[in-house]
Amino acid sequence: MAPASPKPASDGFAAKTDTAKKGDGKKGSAKKTRRVPLWLIGASRLVLLLVATSMATFALIAASPVDPVKENLGQAAYAQMGEAQRAELAEYWGAGTPLPQRYAHWAASALHGDLGQSLRFGRPVVEVVSERFANSAVLMLVAWALAGLIGLGLGVLAGAKKGRRTDRAILCVCYVLSSTPAFWLGLVALMVFSVWLGWFPLGFSVPIGVDAAQVSWAQKVHHLVLPALVLAVSNAPSIALHTRQKTIDVLGSDYARFARSRGEAGRQLLLRHGLRNLVLPAVTIECASISEVFGGSVLVEQVFSYPGLGQAAVTAGLGGDAPLLVAIALVSAVVVFAGNALADVLLSVIDPRVREGRRGHVAR
Repeated sequence: MAPASPKPASDGFAAKTDTAKKGDGKKGSAKKTRRVPLWLIGASRLVLLLVATSMATFALIAASPVDPVKENLGQAAYAQMGEAQRAELAEYWGAGTPLPQRYAHWAASALHGDLGQSLRFGRPVVEVVSERFANSAVLMLVAWALAGLIGLGLGVLAGAKKGRRTDRAILCVCYVLSSTPAFWLGLVALMVFSVWLGWFPLGFSVPIGVDAAQVSWAQKVHHLVLPALVLAVSNAPSIALHTRQKTIDVLGSDYARFARSRGEAGRQLLLRHGLRNLVLPAVTIECASISEVFGGSVLVEQVFSYPGLGQAAVTAGLGGDAPLLVAIALVSAVVVFAGNALADVLLSVIDPRVREGRRGHVAR
């Protein structure tokens, strides 16, 4: 039997070369894997959100039984018009235009910065929204901050006093306020603090009969306090209830038990271990409450006749003012999206593990 011929050295060299090439290919493919920037993902989501919001708002307005011509002219003026005049106004305001054509025309103008003309206010939508948003932004910002402070304080106190009278009293108040409509709470506040006690004015953002340019900051703050307090009190219970449960979870954790075994208790345990670990859930809850504050401002502004976006939204909805209503819906979507984005940024800054986890998820 003939002995087996030895393998040439070139075969081994070729095998090593192929292995090296495969390794280089893997390295090259790894180098080609690029992470999508987080800002690009956020921008694309915002664009999709705005498109979906505008389409949904147009569809809802088209399905509404409100006739914009009749509502904006009034019943008497509409009854005195002929059919030709009504048809001409309907065509001018786009009431009889099919929905796809109307949306396409609005979208083309919106891409150039023109959001249309408000039927109710007779002014460009951009001007109306800018003016009203300035008032609503101050109201919502103050109410949002107050709701966060009140809710966080009550929640931590209730969680630290779990099962005691303080906890039961806070829970009772939170449950009552959570089931109370914001407009009813506003009406009660107006009756008590404005009519009976006379501490605050009966609504509006400036005194009646006074030019807005001549109003001082003290007068504006005086008109702002009561609606901001009502809006804050109506949104604080949800934050307090979430914070209470998180406080109970933190104080019942393993590291809290270990701290108790070392002799820490009461305020020292809460300040050194409780509040530090409540930062992440507190930031999440506070930023998530922006949508609730924005929604509650619609009712509160209507009750207090406060000239903000909420009152403008009600006026536009009752009058079939599609351009203004769509613009307000887009602004509300941007505000809520900004609140969620702010929560993501703050969580990434506070806890680096969140940032690394998102980077790994994007890379995959």
